[in-house]
Amino acid sequence: MILEKVNYPEDLKSLKIEDKKILAQEIREKIIDTVSNTGGHLASNLGVVELTIALHSVFNSPIDKMIWDVGHQTYVHKILTGRKNRLDTLRKMGGIAGFPKTNESIYDNFNTGHSSTSISVALGMARARDIKGENNKILAVIGDGALTGGMALEALNDVGSSNTNMIVILNDNEMSISKNVGGISMMLSKLRTKNTYVKANIKGKKTIRKIPFVGEKIVKLVQRGKRGIKQLVIPKMYFEDIGFRYLGPVDGHNLEELEDIFKICKMQEGPILVHVLTKKGKGYKPAEETPDKYHSISKFNKKTGEKLSTGKKDYSKVFGEKLVSLAKDNKKIVAITAAMAEGTGLSEFAKKYPRRFFDVGIAEQHAIGLAAGLAKSGLTPVVPLYSSFIQRAYDQLVHDVAIQNLPVIICADRAGIVGNDGETHQGLLDMSFTNTIPNFVIMAPKDFNELEQMLEFAVNLKKPVLIRYPRGMEERSFEVTDKIEFGKSEVLEKGKNVTIVAVGKMVSRAMEVSEILKKDGIEACVINSRFLKPFDEKTICENLSKLVVTIEDGSVVGGLGSKLEEIIVKNKLDISLKKIAYPDEFIKHGDCKQIEEKYRLDTKSIVEEIKDTMKIKSVKYSV
Repeated sequence: MILEKVNYPEDLKSLKIEDKKILAQEIREKIIDTVSNTGGHLASNLGVVELTIALHSVFNSPIDKMIWDVGHQTYVHKILTGRKNRLDTLRKMGGIAGFPKTNESIYDNFNTGHSSTSISVALGMARARDIKGENNKILAVIGDGALTGGMALEALNDVGSSNTNMIVILNDNEMSISKNVGGISMMLSKLRTKNTYVKANIKGKKTIRKIPFVGEKIVKLVQRGKRGIKQLVIPKMYFEDIGFRYLGPVDGHNLEELEDIFKICKMQEGPILVHVLTKKGKGYKPAEETPDKYHSISKFNKKTGEKLSTGKKDYSKVFGEKLVSLAKDNKKIVAITAAMAEGTGLSEFAKKYPRRFFDVGIAEQHAIGLAAGLAKSGLTPVVPLYSSFIQRAYDQLVHDVAIQNLPVIICADRAGIVGNDGETHQGLLDMSFTNTIPNFVIMAPKDFNELEQMLEFAVNLKKPVLIRYPRGMEERSFEVTDKIEFGKSEVLEKGKNVTIVAVGKMVSRAMEVSEILKKDGIEACVINSRFLKPFDEKTICENLSKLVVTIEDGSVVGGLGSKLEEIIVKNKLDISLKKIAYPDEFIKHGDCKQIEEKYRLDTKSIVEEIKDTMKIKSVKYSV
């Protein structure tokens, strides 16, 4: 096997093209084997095998810096940079991450996880290089989907006007390679970028400019004519209009063409954009046919492509079904997604109500701004976003929605710990940062039924709302649920020894804890907070014991525990408080169950924490 001989990028330099083609196939097989057992991002990685091999063959990493946008497509990069023998630990606790991590390898130049950041970061590194008088290459590898993000467009504008030496690799995995447009484009880019042509072009311009009176006009006329022709046959030529030297499109699965164009890049000055056409899922038929399904996938049978999971209902599916049901009778309901219709449960809504469904691409800021405009015009927009992506639109939540008190419903999917994707995807901050925004109502359901109730309640509330719910299935289904009232909590158990206040998925955990404590003669009052904002101070104060324990699937800062602290201090209560939440730090990747055990949020640990606290004298709160 060729792969056995390749451990680092230097090992690629001596390989022949035919050997690299064999290597590409071996890498694909290794990725399919690994992801079928660990889960992860499959289609995107299969699509960049040749691209990654070519980059590491031509450039000199880690001296040359490669910034991978999002970073979910870096499994090939990791295989080629000393981590192939650890790939079976991918996304596992203590194993290698599914995204670039600077503390994992010197070949990972920047931590990424969210989209549209790479060009900005690369420009910063390029400018730092220039200030320090260094001479390495800086590259940003960004997909066409990430290019819809406003930050990427802002960065392109800055790079184009900067005349800074850096390279943007546009990995276009949506457009098929057209024989007409692609062939003409490749021919023109080869002609324009050959070293001999560049030198002749510069010399020719200088000669023509020396012609008295008309020289400069002729040069400008020829340039305008060239641009006009290029605009007719290469729509992407707008990159040149903002200051880039545009090369491509190039077949992203042709190693010879990729290496040739990257060698040309190394000889050029100023900002360069290389347009690479790839196919998501390349080399694995199920992923080629349905790349969205294999974008991020759990364990699967590599022979059939079928998932090994049970396929039971999860919170996203329950949300989607309920929204479809509500929209049937309420014509004002509209739904917005930021390129995540399938992941957030909106696929059925999109089919049934296409005129009321809007996919804005990877553009969370625009999604919230659009929702604000729709709400101001009398409609009821519902915007499901992964919790960790909501923070990308914080200003829009404040400026466009909350200040005007508009009825926009934000659904924070994947709230709390999500596990294997690590720090950039854990949804631990949404309660903390929305808790500080005036006018926002924050709710979290304890089970599927309560999610349905909350969504119906939010649609009729006519206020800005955030509903947060976890990834996956409910932990238990509660037989009886009180009707939701604005700002009212729910007392599930009465008890005199300890009061447990929980929110969202942790209400199930609180009930389990209560049942175990009861066997030891400890009576626990269990309160489902339901609302973090407005907070039901009255009901909770009426049911306080000498010890209050808060349990939440979020940060210890700014969430449920902080609310109880405020109440205790404000009312000068002689009460001990135990906050059980995730610490004020970023939680790394691993299985959710392992993470909960590590941070003592599993049932067994919570019981131990409460028992230990009841045995010792706790510090009293006072003012």
